[in-house]
Amino acid sequence: MADVPTLDFSLVLAATVHDMKNSLGMLLGSIEETVEQFPPKTQAQSQYYALLHYEASRVNNDLIQLLGLYRLDQNQLLLQIEEQFVMDLLEEQTLRNKILFDARNINLEIDCPPHLSWYYDRDLIACVINNVLVNTLRYTKGKIKITAQATNGLTIQIADNGPGYPDHMLVDPLHFHSQKSINTHTGSTHLGLYFAQRIAQLHTQENSTGYIQLENNSELGGGVFKLVLP
Repeated sequence: MADVPTLDFSLVLAATVHDMKNSLGMLLGSIEETVEQFPPKTQAQSQYYALLHYEASRVNNDLIQLLGLYRLDQNQLLLQIEEQFVMDLLEEQTLRNKILFDARNINLEIDCPPHLSWYYDRDLIACVINNVLVNTLRYTKGKIKITAQATNGLTIQIADNGPGYPDHMLVDPLHFHSQKSINTHTGSTHLGLYFAQRIAQLHTQENSTGYIQLENNSELGGGVFKLVLP
C-alpha cells in the first residue's frame, strides 16, 4: 500500500483563508454597488445595509490579518516601503466605510496636513487603520477624530467619544494573543491589535521601531489608538 502523503494543514488553511478573503472582498463590493443602485429609502433599510457591510468588513479584516500573520511566521511577508501622502491613506479608509458612517450618523474629522508624507507599506498600514476604524464604530457615541502629525516619527491617532478601553487592554499588545486574553463571551481575541503591533514593528529606521499604544481620556473623552512609525 502506497504511503498517504502528509497534509500540510497550515498551507491548506492559508490557501482557504486567501480564497475566503477574496470572496468577501467581492461581497463587500456588491453591497456597495447595491447601495448605489438601490439607495435606502428608510432608516431601517439604511441600518440593514450598514449591518451587512460592517459584518462583512469585520470578517474580511480578520482573514487579512490571519493571512498576514501566517506570512510573517513563514517569513513570506515582504514590505514595500515607499513615500506616501498620509491624507490620501486616511481618506481612502474612511471612504471604504462610508456606508457605516452615514448609517450611524458618525461625525468623523480628519486633522492631517495635506502635504504630509512618510515612508511606509501602504497596504499593511491601510489594513491597520481600516480595522481600527471598523472596531471603533462599535463603541463610539457618534464622534471619531483621526489625527496625523510628524514629530519624532509619524503618529496617527484614532480617537472617539465612547467609554474608552478597559484597563486590561492597556497593556503590551504583544500579549493580547495569549489564550488568557480570549473573551469567551464575545469571541474577541484582540487579533487586530496584535496584528497592528507586528506590522508597526516591521517599520524601522536606524535604532527606532514602530509601535502602537492604547490610551484613554482622549480629546473626545473616550479611547485613542496610536500608531507611531519611525
